[in-house]
Amino acid sequence: MKIILTVTGIDHEGIIAAVTNTLAERHVNVLDVSQTIMGEYFTMIMHCSFDENEQNLIDLQEAMIPVEHAQKVQIRIQAEAIFKTMHTI
Repeated sequence: MKIILTVTGIDHEGIIAAVTNTLAERHVNVLDVSQTIMGEYFTMIMHCSFDENEQNLIDLQEAMIPVEHAQKVQIRIQAEAIFKTMHTI
């Protein structure tokens, strides 16, 4: 399954490491990434893929909750198909 993962919050050290470490632990492959700092705000969009036979989207979102809390960021995950459909209309 291909997904779009977004991360937003106040910038500080360790956000990318925390997110990517958790993704690697869950066998999620990062296909592309874009990140920027807007003033004091950190923003990142990741295009990723994983095997749906190993986990589902809900499992992955729940695995990111501790990262959200520890890093004080918001992490949202959407199926790529839904993301494309939403932005086609």
